[in-house]
Amino acid sequence: MKKIIGLDVGDKTIGISLSDALGITAQGLMTYERIGIKKDTDKIVELVMEHDCDTVVIGLPINLNGTDSIQTEKVRDFRVKLENKFRSTGGGLQNVKFEWEDERFTTSIAESVLIAADMSRENRKKVIDKQAAIIILQSYLDKQDRINRETI
Repeated sequence: MKKIIGLDVGDKTIGISLSDALGITAQGLMTYERIGIKKDTDKIVELVMEHDCDTVVIGLPINLNGTDSIQTEKVRDFRVKLENKFRSTGGGLQNVKFEWEDERFTTSIAESVLIAADMSRENRKKVIDKQAAIIILQSYLDKQDRINRETI
């Protein structure tokens, strides 16, 4: 089974997580400092190839009431550009699947996890996006597991 990569896309950084080969657990990979859309999408393509991923899960930052925000539109636009990059790259990347995962509360959950780990505010700022990406991907993996169990 191929791995799955999870993204928490922000204006300044992208938190990135990776599943294990069985698709059971999510681990933090890195926090990527954004440079520009071309280099940002190049980096995601590089990571997908390096880690042999077949799915990209992107956190969708919708408002608590379910409506879109300005950030929602920015992330939707990022996904379109990323998908276009994959479609034009070749090498089997046209078959990479893209999925949304609701990311409401992920940053606050990530913050709580890091506070519980007694991490300083300065260090939390460095890893909060990566931790949010872990939560986004783990939520997706758990949902896939439930779906798979229900179809058995």
